[in-house]
Amino acid sequence: MTDDKKVLVSVQHLNQTFNAGKKNEVKAIIDASFDIYEGETFGLVGESGSGKTTTGRSIIRLYDPTSGTIEFEGKDIAKLKNGHPDMKDFRRKVQMIFQDPYASLNPRMKVKDIIAEGIDINNLAKTPEEREARIEELLELVGLNVDHMTRYPHEFSGGQRQRIGIARALAVKPKFIIADEPISALDVSIQAQVVNLLRDIQQQQNLTYLFIAHDLSMVKYISDRIAVMHYGRIVELSSSDEVYNHPLHAYTKSLLSAVPIPDPRLEKKKVIIPYDASKEMDGKERSLTEVYPGHFVFAAEDEIEGYRLEAESNHNK
Repeated sequence: MTDDKKVLVSVQHLNQTFNAGKKNEVKAIIDASFDIYEGETFGLVGESGSGKTTTGRSIIRLYDPTSGTIEFEGKDIAKLKNGHPDMKDFRRKVQMIFQDPYASLNPRMKVKDIIAEGIDINNLAKTPEEREARIEELLELVGLNVDHMTRYPHEFSGGQRQRIGIARALAVKPKFIIADEPISALDVSIQAQVVNLLRDIQQQQNLTYLFIAHDLSMVKYISDRIAVMHYGRIVELSSSDEVYNHPLHAYTKSLLSAVPIPDPRLEKKKVIIPYDASKEMDGKERSLTEVYPGHFVFAAEDEIEGYRLEAESNHNK
């Protein structure tokens, strides 16, 4: 992504602490900062409990951030209250596709009413006919039949339910979609179909995605840039190819070493690199630093040169 790209979402020094000051205090996000450019897919990866889902939910304001700023189209929405006019506008322009297609759809509602909830709330259809036409358009867009609109969620497979969730997110014509592990609950055979659908829709409608996942191979396929999270911190951020082919942080290298290889013979020979988190508990002050053009690593002052030399070496091979 070049400098002339427009920043749609800017997250700066975001912190999210649950049960602050109590024995069971959890620092879910620690000083996270990144920009998401208009029209790109920004991947956020990490193992379970790394804080990636909490980051997505904080950006969309399902959680109130403890501190930091979340700018959308230049406006800080981190402290806005629900009744504020800017908040209503933000809610329409930013939508979420949830991880579990079974739990995220109301089982008592017909598909047409699930999809049309946002249309009704935002008064986007002037007549019942216009409402129905929009539902039909959305069903066709996500690859479902028009006669599916009168059915209930339990009548669909997991992949079809996720398509309904995508149609619901698209109903209000958003600019930015947060996809929270949208394929992890689906069969492997269906995952690629859903990811390809998301890519096609993005190109057709000029959408911007935050794609949250723990599967690095799938994130590489769909993302323009990737941020790697560990224990609430972003430890590495760069282009998809750079993170995947030239990782610098030890945690990223460990994550990549665990990615399954389709060839059983190679999988058997694979060496998983262990990650020792205690190395970063040495009291040194670290921050996300650009060590190579467009490549950021969570590093202490005396570690930057080593990362820079490693990055240069990777590119000179």
